[in-house]
Amino acid sequence: MSEETKKSRSVKTRTGVVVSDKMDKTIVVQTEKVVMHPMYKKFVRRRVKYKVHDENNDARMGDTVLIEETRPLSRFKRWKIRTITHRAV
Repeated sequence: MSEETKKSRSVKTRTGVVVSDKMDKTIVVQTEKVVMHPMYKKFVRRRVKYKVHDENNDARMGDTVLIEETRPLSRFKRWKIRTITHRAV
């Protein structure tokens, strides 16, 4: 394939808080977004939990991390850690 026909794919990233680090090389990251309810016009929080690959077991509970989408690593893991942006106390 030539360079012109290849399309550079933008990588999806999310920022969230580590809510579990009890598994080996895997953490659970919860992300949150605020959306307006279509009928009641009230802002509600939508939360999603992602299973994230953590190769070196660096992240701890309460850390804020930046994650990026990757190929499927297991049944539920499709994300990996890019950086740990803020350490928990």
